[in-house]
Amino acid sequence: MASTLPGTAERVSAHTSRAVNQRIRQDIEKSVTHHAYYPEEIDRRLEALDREWDIERTLETNAATLALTGVLLGAFVDRRFLVLPAAVTAFLLQHALQGWCPPVPLFRRWGVRTAQEINEERFALKALRGDFDGVARGHSSRRHLSRREVGSNALAAVRA
Repeated sequence: MASTLPGTAERVSAHTSRAVNQRIRQDIEKSVTHHAYYPEEIDRRLEALDREWDIERTLETNAATLALTGVLLGAFVDRRFLVLPAAVTAFLLQHALQGWCPPVPLFRRWGVRTAQEINEERFALKALRGDFDGVARGHSSRRHLSRREVGSNALAAVRA
């Protein structure tokens, strides 16, 4: 059974439409390219990425809110509301195993990213900022590259 389940890193993107995945990737590329031209804005963007909620946190918060609401309504209004937390926990289990549940397509269309996608942008920006210059040299003549090429190289290194 374990071999039929997708790996943790790719399970959400594997169940997201190609168009949405492509838009998210393009947004990351635009951000990295923008920050290659405006490196003074990198620190602010990294702070924003630290505050960004990934798809897991968004789903967990949504599920907990709906489940708690269903329990409270079931306890104080009508027992039939207990179906809500049962359905929510079933969907949460489905998401944990498969990477998909009914709210995922909606959240992804709204631009909610996976932790991996957020980290891809984060590490590309840190590479642009020079955080990894002392670790390994990917290109010795970095100053001869255009800013767009530097941004593309930073993304390629993160995605490798």
